[in-house]
Amino acid sequence: MHFVILLVLLILLILGPQWWVRSVLSRYNREDRRFPGSGGELARHLLDRLSLEQVKVEDTSGGQGDHYDPESRCVRLTPENLHGRSLTAVVTASHEVGHVIQHALGYGPFRWRMRLVKIALVAERLGSFLLFAVPVLTLITKAPGAGVLMFLAAAATLGVGLLVQLITLPVEWDASFARAMPLLESGYLDKTQLPAARTILRACAFTYLASSLAGLLNFWRWMRLLRH
Repeated sequence: MHFVILLVLLILLILGPQWWVRSVLSRYNREDRRFPGSGGELARHLLDRLSLEQVKVEDTSGGQGDHYDPESRCVRLTPENLHGRSLTAVVTASHEVGHVIQHALGYGPFRWRMRLVKIALVAERLGSFLLFAVPVLTLITKAPGAGVLMFLAAAATLGVGLLVQLITLPVEWDASFARAMPLLESGYLDKTQLPAARTILRACAFTYLASSLAGLLNFWRWMRLLRH
């Protein structure tokens, strides 16, 4: 019974933030012709205003969501946020511009996240290879150290990725409230829209919370399996 309660709580903890984020973004995703431009046009305007003309604004591809790609210096928005004139589109675009500002200013946690993402990609490939190779090597050599290698593989694959997700949380919060909100308050939204904008920005910042919680749970599950 206790296990069932714990399982339900974990599911709510992981799925709850995802449901809340989708609910918030959907609630304010209504077209509002009072906005003079779309989310993509606002992103372009803000970047030009901040002398960041070299940063491009494009449609997302491959099913990716709204994000800023620091390697190609490009803000990518989903079609509904790129072309839409809703509060969600405008605020989400501002949030992504917030990441551009972090990059331009050399914001420490953002730089650390960029480095860790590259390390995580290498660690994930190495870990995946070890997870595949160790059982085969164990059957061939019957080496007792296979369990240790399996543990290292899981730690490399999951641990670094989890660290990236955890450091992403303060980066997202800073992009929302230290970068995007001051821009929106400088005349792009009226006072009646600001509370809703804060809610949307909070949702943008919490987008990675559910994946971090899921990653933590997955890491804990792997460690338990490997210890046994």
